[in-house]
Amino acid sequence: MLQEHTHEKRQLADVVAERIERLIVDGVLKVGQALPSERRLCEKLGISRSALREGLRILRGRGIIDTAQGRGSHVARLSGEQDASPLMHLFNSQPRTLYDLLEVRALLEGESARLAALRGTDADFILLRRRYEEMLAAHTAESADPREHARLDHAFHLAVSEASHNPVLVHTLQSLTDLMLSTVFASVNNLYHRPMQKRQIDRQHSRLFHAITERLPDQAQRAARDHIHSIRDNLKEIEQEEQRLVRATMRLEGWT
Repeated sequence: MLQEHTHEKRQLADVVAERIERLIVDGVLKVGQALPSERRLCEKLGISRSALREGLRILRGRGIIDTAQGRGSHVARLSGEQDASPLMHLFNSQPRTLYDLLEVRALLEGESARLAALRGTDADFILLRRRYEEMLAAHTAESADPREHARLDHAFHLAVSEASHNPVLVHTLQSLTDLMLSTVFASVNNLYHRPMQKRQIDRQHSRLFHAITERLPDQAQRAARDHIHSIRDNLKEIEQEEQRLVRATMRLEGWT
């Protein structure tokens, strides 16, 4: 009888773990976010505290949640650097990767923008507006740190992907965070101090934001792709300018 009771308890704990995992996969609970209180979770899931605690223990064992003394439990970072650090090192060491990544971004972000326009909730759009306004405020501040520009730019694009409600797409984009930030920083650093390109990027972000929040999926997809393709073309143009300057300098100094 005791064994049967223990078996039922274990099964219930597995169900609890699966239901919390579903909240994470669906984006209700996000990476780094604190879990609701035990009382609230018990009410929401319709379970006892002992079943909840057993379920949380399972999730800790899987590395899905972290628990810290005095801070409670929160969703763990699910794509740690150790997952692909040699690959990330190789990617970061090759300049060509910038353009490879921009190709991937155009595909993934175009689709995430389309899905965001179709599936985004009012709550998603409130968050997206907040990220858009934070990014815009940083862009209009002359003294802002370029790395802060990059972080806010990336946060805006991540909010778009989260509004897609495709957990695989969100996870794929999140797993590229380090590489993403390097490309966003490249564009911010090289393009935002050029008035014409800066205005162009701001217009593109505006088109993307409005297409999504006005629920225009085709326009949203096109806006996202056009934005990434424009960054690619501008960066290539800057590279060509720099190469021309190097060649001109070498001629002047008698190297060629």
